[in-house]
Amino acid sequence: MTSNETKTDVILIGAGIMSATLGTLLKELVPDWEISVFEKLGKPGEESSNEWNNAGTGHAALCELNYTNEKPDGSIDISKAITINEQFQISMQFWSYLVNHKRLHHPQEFIRQLPHMSFVQGDQNVLFLKKRFEALSNNPLFQGMEFSDDPNRIKEWIPLIMEGRTSKDPIAATKIDTGTDVNFGALTRRMFDYLTDTGVHVHYNQSVKDMKRTSDGLWEVKVKNLESGAIESHTAKFVFIGGGGGSLHLLQKTGIPESKHIGGFPVSGLFMVCNNPFVVEQHHAKVYGKAKVGAPPMSVPHLDTRYIDNKKSLLFGPFAGFTPKFLKTGSMFDLVTSIKPNNVLTMLAAGAKEMALTKYLIQQVMLNKDQRMEELREFIPKAKSEDWDLVVAGQRVQVIKDTVEGGKGTLQFGTEVITAEDGSIAALLGASPGASTAVQVMLEVIEKCFPQYRKEWESKIKEMVPSHGSSLMQNRELLRFIHHTTAKTLGFEDEGQENKKSKDPILQEV
Repeated sequence: MTSNETKTDVILIGAGIMSATLGTLLKELVPDWEISVFEKLGKPGEESSNEWNNAGTGHAALCELNYTNEKPDGSIDISKAITINEQFQISMQFWSYLVNHKRLHHPQEFIRQLPHMSFVQGDQNVLFLKKRFEALSNNPLFQGMEFSDDPNRIKEWIPLIMEGRTSKDPIAATKIDTGTDVNFGALTRRMFDYLTDTGVHVHYNQSVKDMKRTSDGLWEVKVKNLESGAIESHTAKFVFIGGGGGSLHLLQKTGIPESKHIGGFPVSGLFMVCNNPFVVEQHHAKVYGKAKVGAPPMSVPHLDTRYIDNKKSLLFGPFAGFTPKFLKTGSMFDLVTSIKPNNVLTMLAAGAKEMALTKYLIQQVMLNKDQRMEELREFIPKAKSEDWDLVVAGQRVQVIKDTVEGGKGTLQFGTEVITAEDGSIAALLGASPGASTAVQVMLEVIEKCFPQYRKEWESKIKEMVPSHGSSLMQNRELLRFIHHTTAKTLGFEDEGQENKKSKDPILQEV
């Protein structure tokens, strides 16, 4: 076993979509900075970013009902939907910049335009969806959305879901053609290809074992080569921890005050995947339903058209599972070893609060294939068991922390960035909307951690993301420009979508 030491400007831990995004942003802003990446696995994008480990939805709140809540007075709160939509628009702009500047090629290999739909059953849910539609359709970010409670019209949109449906319960659906299917695994791999070509040192099969602050203010990161067993020491001015479910343990190793009183609860996901091409060809949309009463937001059922390796697939889920691992390739002791003296009360408080979640997970784990098929048949009444197989998706670690609103041990269903007070280290924790908002999240990391460069970098950031610092909702001309340029650059019109200009009031004005 040998020990070597190297110095660099930036260290990125984990080779997923977040590190790929931050690394690419920094390489565009300061090409001469030295950047090193350390990844435990043998390739980039193998955990949460992998195309089989997530739903591949470009989260823009077009169909996800949990991003629009009904207030006590019956009105619909769309503030979170607006925020997420604008953040996804930022990602689209950055990807377009990378394509235009030859950093990425063949965008259809990582993103395709695909209708996003919401589908509900029952009087109360139909009323909710109609009010949601009315609230969203008046907003320029969601123009082009259609609503129908006519079964015949809905059958035109989603024939596979409507065929054989005998329930007399009222139904309703919304549809918007400008949704997307995103292959985050392919996108991550292509971004790392670019980073490698530009001199970023990407090291695979390297496990970060410890990190500490040096006397001169740098971060020393100890890394083990999993093939040779050698231990190396690397120092950097700035470290980003983007290790997915593994980020919590690494954050705890830093010892920074901001890492205290934070815990994590792992939830695994499973999907049913259709292996019958005849069935796959009958559906072309991402269709999101409504979570059952008492179920957590992560349980929203959806039937998704996916494009993986240029092959059309059909997935239904997610079904929740439980394992104490924080990563698919993690340890069965991950949950236990994440409990520290400073977060044990936070974790215990969460356990007392989240009995409903515990009950839900137990019920989900106990489901057999026949029971999962029954849930699928609520979406596809004529689904046949022999046409569907079960696949295990990625691990998600939901953040637990003490908050003013929720009190001690509050479970967070979102993405959290933890940053040291001096900005020398940052870590990304949490789950959805995650990858879809990676560019906005990483821009926030840059603003918090490199405030001294804000003025110097502002013009370049605006070049990469024209809407940076602006509200698209309040700038219709800019929104129209971005819709047009991103659609053209990312090849949506080349996929036979040109006729959809007539359906999109934003594009119609171009």
